[in-house]
Amino acid sequence: MLIPIESVLDKATAADWLARLQAADWVDGRNTAGSLAVSVKDNLQLDDKHPLSQQLRQEVLARLGQQPEFVSAALPHKVYPPRFNCYQGGGSYGLHVDGSIMHLPDNTPMRTDLSATLFLSEPDAYEGGELVIETEYGAQSIKLGAGDMVLYPATSLHQVMPVTKGRRIASFFWIESMVRDAQAREMLFSLDQTVQALTHERGAKDEQVSNLNGLYHNLLRRWAL
Repeated sequence: MLIPIESVLDKATAADWLARLQAADWVDGRNTAGSLAVSVKDNLQLDDKHPLSQQLRQEVLARLGQQPEFVSAALPHKVYPPRFNCYQGGGSYGLHVDGSIMHLPDNTPMRTDLSATLFLSEPDAYEGGELVIETEYGAQSIKLGAGDMVLYPATSLHQVMPVTKGRRIASFFWIESMVRDAQAREMLFSLDQTVQALTHERGAKDEQVSNLNGLYHNLLRRWAL
């Protein structure tokens, strides 16, 4: 399931981050590629130890905590510290699957259930650069506005198409969910969205709303961790 989440950053904040990243010193993105991915990865990344990277990753994490749709969809247990990448001059990232296990800065392992891309460049600022994700319904092409994010299964084959003009700058990271099973997680997300809509329509004291909310939490207890 692909879930676009709008306005994780407002336009002014996204533009400010973009300007600061445009002026940053980038390194070869293949430095962080696995043994198989290195042959298909051609981009730039901001070094994880760069002060700007360390500052912005904390801001991304803070923004995520304020996004109810992200929390509902991901049910995050661990989030890999966000990284930042840049595609330009024909740069691309060929078809690949993200690594199943990542190690946090303290070397704690985490399972990658979900991948996320937070777009910082406006789509008309560059040509190409679509994030193409293989799904059960075929390939889905994603190119969102600055400040918007897409959440998708880390198990998916995906690629970034060549950027033939301009620069595509984004943040990317992975999430270990409290609910490992993807189908269970999708059902919980659907149920939670229904509860939220009915709460808005009927009020939190409505009996059926309360029943559905109880069902949601009991299923979460059954499936979490």
